[in-house]
Amino acid sequence: MVLQKPGTETFAPLAFWPETSGDRSHLAEITERALREGRGIVQAREAAAEGVPLPDRPPYQLAYPIRLDGKIRGVVGLDVVWRDELKLQSAMRQLQWGAGWLEVLLRRHADPMEAARLRMKLILQLVAILLERGNLKEASSALVTEIATHLGCDRVALGLMQDGVIGVEAVSHTVQFDQHANLMSATTAAMMESIDQREPIVYPPDSGGRLVVTFAHTELAQMSGAGGLTTFPLMYQGHAVGALTLERAAGLHFDAPSLELLDGLSAMLGPLVAIQKSRQRSLPAHAADSVRGFWGRLVGPREAGFKFTAMVIVLLLLFMIFAKGEYRVSAEARIEGEIQRALTAPFQGYVREALHRAGDMVKKGDVIARLDDRDLRLERVRLVAQRDQAAQQFREAMAKRERSQARIASAQTAQSEAQIALIDEQLGRSELVAPFEGVLVSGDLSQALGAPVERGQILFEIAPLDAYRVVLQVDEQQVIDVHTGQQGELVLSSMPGVRYPLTVKSVTPVNMAKEGRNLFRVEAPLTVKPDGRLRPGMEGVAKVSVDERRLIWIWTREFTSWLKRKLWAWMP
Repeated sequence: MVLQKPGTETFAPLAFWPETSGDRSHLAEITERALREGRGIVQAREAAAEGVPLPDRPPYQLAYPIRLDGKIRGVVGLDVVWRDELKLQSAMRQLQWGAGWLEVLLRRHADPMEAARLRMKLILQLVAILLERGNLKEASSALVTEIATHLGCDRVALGLMQDGVIGVEAVSHTVQFDQHANLMSATTAAMMESIDQREPIVYPPDSGGRLVVTFAHTELAQMSGAGGLTTFPLMYQGHAVGALTLERAAGLHFDAPSLELLDGLSAMLGPLVAIQKSRQRSLPAHAADSVRGFWGRLVGPREAGFKFTAMVIVLLLLFMIFAKGEYRVSAEARIEGEIQRALTAPFQGYVREALHRAGDMVKKGDVIARLDDRDLRLERVRLVAQRDQAAQQFREAMAKRERSQARIASAQTAQSEAQIALIDEQLGRSELVAPFEGVLVSGDLSQALGAPVERGQILFEIAPLDAYRVVLQVDEQQVIDVHTGQQGELVLSSMPGVRYPLTVKSVTPVNMAKEGRNLFRVEAPLTVKPDGRLRPGMEGVAKVSVDERRLIWIWTREFTSWLKRKLWAWMP
């Protein structure tokens, strides 16, 4: 056996058997290999010298590392005579169990505080194995296998309680097992023996320990040939949820450090196993447990705060069922001018001057913008000259008594005068003038001087300051409750403390899609004279009063409507 020197990273031989053995160096190679690879090694022993042939059945060399807290602390090497593969596997398994016993021995002789710390660390590692897997069956199998490996056990079984009967959930190093086999029946009997007494049972019993009944453990030991047995009940809230049974090979008993570790492990496994079991129950079982727990807290002793809260909730629910309140339809709202005039470009041209822009207050007759009229004035000069020329031709034709030429010249003169009148009309409209007092809702040409505009293009929009209407965007689920003549109130985002009364004037069949909802346009003028703070484009929330209805219907209307639609969609 080779162990690590305390406080160093070097390894040195510590013990030999038999003591009289002469050459001990032939195991150095396999022990070094086990240290290097960190696993068990089996190999046939090589010849002692070159030219010496190996026998038909050469001896074997076995080595297995000793670990503490996941680190290799030593290695055990063996020379064994030739044997078949089955017996060789058995020898390797016994060597593995012996390495686990050596691990416990090393922990026993370590510093007490260090041993306690390492014991707690190992318990947490084992608990983590149970928690990191979602399936309780897989987690239990991995847990008992790890326990058997760390404690050098021949077999570890985990049993779970179900309706007062315990059954084996997992066995170490085994995926499938027969619940009705004699060995499993004896194991469950040993588990129930420990659960009935609510005490851990160790077999063979310690002379200085507590007096407990061990009939089932004695029978299990005789049946399995185990040298040491122990069972720890797993408790949660005063009730047994399972049991953990461990077996060691013949000649190996459970020492005090191992029992201390198992005592702490079982104390943590009880609640965790109960939680894992509850997570895998069906939804009806969860609901039934929740109802039983709620009823127990409600009618049981203590829990005064819970009872008071439940009473308040019941009273509030009764109030909602029987009390009535005002049902109002809420919708996003926007202020618009009741009259909104558009100022368009009278002809194709260019922007010469912009005196106002959106947001400005204007009076009737104020010039808002001017268009460039130089091309029109030049065109007028040309048309005036053309008219004068046609008039001269008309006079000459009359002097010569040429009637046909006189009629042509007269027509050309009239045509020129008509074109001049059109140019004069366009020149008169080159200045965009406010038709009434109001506010410019849209339009800003201050950054577009010299830019071309097309005839009929909307340049400005103006709305009066004394006539507004409110446009509501009502959801399609509530538009059926809105009718002409209903009263309501408007609260603007910029003035949340002021409420403006309104009356529904019309529900238009115009809808729009917004943020996944279908909204309908509802117009409602204000019933009071607007003050100077209102401006077109302001937004807020409007509420239209419908009638009196029960509070529970008002507060659950959206949910019940959604539920009805879903039920209708799911029904065949």
